[in-house]
Amino acid sequence: MRLLLLEDDLDYRQSIKEYLESLNYNIDDFEDGEEALSAIHENKYHLLILDIRVPSLSGYELVKTIRENGDNTPVIYITSLTDINNLSLGYELGCNDYIKKPFSPKELKYRIEQLIKLFYTNETTKQIKLKPDFTYDILKKELKKDDEIINLTKKQSDVVFCLVSNKNQYISIETLRSEVWDDKYICEADIRVCIKKIRDKTSKEFIINQRGIGYKIDREE
Repeated sequence: MRLLLLEDDLDYRQSIKEYLESLNYNIDDFEDGEEALSAIHENKYHLLILDIRVPSLSGYELVKTIRENGDNTPVIYITSLTDINNLSLGYELGCNDYIKKPFSPKELKYRIEQLIKLFYTNETTKQIKLKPDFTYDILKKELKKDDEIINLTKKQSDVVFCLVSNKNQYISIETLRSEVWDDKYICEADIRVCIKKIRDKTSKEFIINQRGIGYKIDREE
């Protein structure tokens, strides 16, 4: 899962980033609001963690801009501005949650998990049913068949998460490179090898590919 972190305090930003990376999140971090906005336009993020008072473009202005452009990515504000006027403005502009500084890392962890559950899981079931005959826990990133966990490497797990999150849609090689490998250079052949190894652990029908378009994992209706 790929998250964006906007925080102008270097030490604070680094400590948050290291903690979230220890939880296996992929983090792109920024100290400048304009740079963060450019990254949001160029990449797909599952959640945005934003300070409000940052250089160039405030957290308020950033959220206002992306909401006006139809981007509904969930947003958590991390800020010391927690009087009723600031809270009201943040929610009116489209944020989903607030955390008051200073905060416990575990509090941030739980807030993130709740938003992921709200935005990326089927509220009527605890697990997502996938074809053919697999189940997937999107919070734990656990893939099972017949109640037995299928052991995946971190990159294999990230590929499955990316495909499941995009609900029956084909995902291109370039998108996989961006979301799973953070745009680091990796050749297309290596990505195909990763997908083949996932199929070896599941089934040939688990990941579907369309030549020239990409890959997908189908959910059960």
